[in-house]
Amino acid sequence: MDGKNLGAVLIAAAVLSACGGGGGSKSGVIGATATSPAVTTPSASQADGTAGEPENIGTQIDMPNPVPPSPALPPTQPVSVDASLGITSFYPLYAAGSPVTEQIQYRETDGTLVTLMGMRPTERHARERGEDWTAPDQGPGRYLTFPSAYFQNRTYGIEIRDHVPAGKQLIEMFLIVNDGTFDGTTFSLFRNSNDENVRDYGWALNTGFNNPAMGGKPICTAGSRDCKIDFDSYWDVPKGQPHRALKMGDVIELSPAERLERFGDGMHAGEPVSDSLKGKAVVDGAGSRYYSFEQLYVVGQGLVPWYGVAPRLNSAPLPEETLLGGTASLSYNYSEEPMRVFQQMSNNIGIVNAKRFVQGRRLFHTSFLDGKHSEHPDDNPVFAAHVNQLGPRFNQERCIACHTLNGRSIVPGIGTRLDSMAVLTAAAASTGANPLPDATYGVNVQQRSRDASATDLSVSVQSYDTTLYTLPDGEKVELRKPVYAFKGPVPAKYSVRQAAQVVGMGLIEAIDESTILALADPTDRDGDGVKGVPNWVADPETGKFHLGRYGWKASKATLRQQIGDALMKDMGVTSAVFPSRDCQRLGPDCRNAAAGTSISASELERLSDYLSLLAVPAQRSLRSGFPADTRVSPEHDVNPTQISRGSALFAQARCVACHTPQMKTGANHPFAELRNQTIHPYSNLLLHDMGPGLTDTLAEGKATASMWRTAPLWGLGSLKYVQGNADSVHYLHDGRARTLMEAILWHGGEAAASRGKFEAMSKEERDAVIEFLSSL
Repeated sequence: MDGKNLGAVLIAAAVLSACGGGGGSKSGVIGATATSPAVTTPSASQADGTAGEPENIGTQIDMPNPVPPSPALPPTQPVSVDASLGITSFYPLYAAGSPVTEQIQYRETDGTLVTLMGMRPTERHARERGEDWTAPDQGPGRYLTFPSAYFQNRTYGIEIRDHVPAGKQLIEMFLIVNDGTFDGTTFSLFRNSNDENVRDYGWALNTGFNNPAMGGKPICTAGSRDCKIDFDSYWDVPKGQPHRALKMGDVIELSPAERLERFGDGMHAGEPVSDSLKGKAVVDGAGSRYYSFEQLYVVGQGLVPWYGVAPRLNSAPLPEETLLGGTASLSYNYSEEPMRVFQQMSNNIGIVNAKRFVQGRRLFHTSFLDGKHSEHPDDNPVFAAHVNQLGPRFNQERCIACHTLNGRSIVPGIGTRLDSMAVLTAAAASTGANPLPDATYGVNVQQRSRDASATDLSVSVQSYDTTLYTLPDGEKVELRKPVYAFKGPVPAKYSVRQAAQVVGMGLIEAIDESTILALADPTDRDGDGVKGVPNWVADPETGKFHLGRYGWKASKATLRQQIGDALMKDMGVTSAVFPSRDCQRLGPDCRNAAAGTSISASELERLSDYLSLLAVPAQRSLRSGFPADTRVSPEHDVNPTQISRGSALFAQARCVACHTPQMKTGANHPFAELRNQTIHPYSNLLLHDMGPGLTDTLAEGKATASMWRTAPLWGLGSLKYVQGNADSVHYLHDGRARTLMEAILWHGGEAAASRGKFEAMSKEERDAVIEFLSSL
């Protein structure tokens, strides 16, 4: 079938087009032949003949359509290492040949490329700002938001079957619904880059998913593969010109827009319905019409993160060097929502994994006191299973309260309780190898209590000790060190830690141990003064030693352990990792608790899935092609030349001796999205002695009081948006540094030589380094 005849063959669905798009739209679907399961019907009618209230099915995370169980992973075998690394053998996290949770791409024997693209609901388009493009700024758009009920019945995907590599002029796209029934879902393709009127949105091909097994109606159900579209030519051509042949390397923008089965419309048009339910989803009474992410597909290659080029932010693949998280990186954002960039799914997420992601996100935002979601608390259903699970003492009632929009803690002012930060504690005789709990607090201070009459154990910053530091060229920088006040007894040993941003954690887990250990230099063989040693962590569930990867001292080996630790310490919530609150005090029998845990096994897995699949924003080092009459958003107002210069100076100062610019993930992580990715975390994940200025009193494992894990730098430049403003961003483990300049000047010990080289730079050179770091 040639492109000229496509419009005649496809069943008309232009009326279903998301927003009308650009010119030249024809629409329709060719369906597969499998039989569809029965579609959902409205709930029992009321006495007046209108549809009754739907039963909300989203209150249990794995009901009624549970996520398929993850495949069992083969056990790992111990690996011997040189004793200079602090241990003689350890267990890798993943064995060779570990199965994937879900395929995201594969090639068939004839060369056909199959890509599985996961999707979630959004509220508007990718290039829609909060105002007209030529109007003054009136606030953000709504492309990266999470509408109410996003976590249930609203994830789906597109199976892309690209036959061009097999020598054919054909690409097929199947709609795959995870739950329930979709009715009227539309699909726009090929951004109309040749139309000078296209800015916010506009596509050459606007179509929909009709189902031949349902009489050609746009009804698509979970468990079926009936709905598809196909095309055999390239549509983004100048007006009046014929379509051309598809070829390898062609870029195609994809913009699906989901519509759920709903009362009083679509397949239920003309049926009696109350005004309050009209247009609501039959499955749960929430919204029924949404947009989705706009993705860029490269023929013969697959999905790629994108940015906008001149003259109208037309889609183009981001260069590989900007993809801090590999092909899992988040594309550039043009809806003026930089505050939301840490909350998004990996660009290459699979279809069922999108469901895993949103279910985990729900838990991350759920209060373990009242079960309410932090967003739309009056619209989203209460998570009844987690009401009143908050411990008697706690710091916050939900995960997101410490990680502001998935960023860092907000460091409060002097005299204000530090309850979004962690205050770790230990007894005087405690060591890294033999941790002992503080008699009052256990292993951390839980500053708040559900009992209003309980002892106040608040911790706050009492004051700052300040020093005026003078650089060789005369520039002066004030450095400050916090002095803490404890309402309760001052512990013999303690360490105050701010919560870090949570993006990229899955990629860190996917790095092979051999890659990290190759960067270690415990005896300083090369004589550069930089060592780098691993921390070794006993798994609290198995007792096996793994390489530490997470936390300010690399004291957690897996995301599962990191999550279980935070649930217990910050909220008093139990899990399989720490099944009793007595674990907060290192109780010797705390793992033998008989009672059930607050978080189920599947929920613990969903939280880990969510954090694993959070995207790292791409480096903002390119100048986007905004139209000449359009205000450039602040996050895109960058100087590529200055950033490139700063990157070179960063390397010349040997900052890269610890902040390793590039790594490659391994081939064995359960998530295919994270495998074999070339990433740029700017960290070696090893411990380094940072000198007396950053020393506190608490050791963890091999990490002495002066040793800290090299913190990944990806996401640094987005923090000022995520945290609200630059004044709300703080750096280093305890948040003492207010600027990147201050953070660098606190570097001592193994980093002293690099700090000296930075200090010796001219002010213009130092500014270039800061601009480079701010682009990450």
